[in-house]
Amino acid sequence: MLMDIQMPEMNGLNAAKAIRSLDRSDAQTIPIIAMTANSFQENVDAALAAGMSGFVSKPVDINVLFRELHRTIRAAERKVQ
Repeated sequence: MLMDIQMPEMNGLNAAKAIRSLDRSDAQTIPIIAMTANSFQENVDAALAAGMSGFVSKPVDINVLFRELHRTIRAAERKVQ
């Protein structure tokens, strides 16, 4: 799941926390990758603390996105096993 951090109504950090707190079998393992133009270390830390699996800054470099997708999907597969 690609999650924009700056969304109206509920920002991406709160949305990730809400997803992780769901009573569903996949709520803890589904990959959630933060996407934002704010790419300081404190933004990365906040995203990971909110339950995000990874972080990609905008504008998106497609190779970085593919690597992050691969990494987070493999990590999620290991959690399921």
